Amino acid sequence: MILSSTFEVHGRSVTQHLGLVRGNVVRSRFIGRDIVANLRMIVGGEIHEYTKLLAESREQALDRMIAQAQALGADAVIGVRMETTDTGQGQATEVLAYGTAVKLG
Repeated sequence: MILSSTFEVHGRSVTQHLGLVRGNVVRSRFIGRDIVANLRMIVGGEIHEYTKLLAESREQALDRMIAQAQALGADAVIGVRMETTDTGQGQATEVLAYGTAVKLG
């Protein structure tokens, strides 16, 4: 599956638009991870625990978007975007991946 943040795929033409596809995941924080993260906030620097959590969430959202595109018979998803939203008092975060599923010529 080809993913592109632009609305074209270099060297290929879009022959059919199949529609919007998306994948999302909502993850809550884990108290043990929060304790370590809060300690890191005191001394500064990257909070590796949250970096890993968000990276895993992004991959899962992309995988779900790709699965939806494959179910439509797409060759690619163009205009891929990602958004992250805090869902209520910092207890959970939603990661959303979306784009347009297309067939290529």
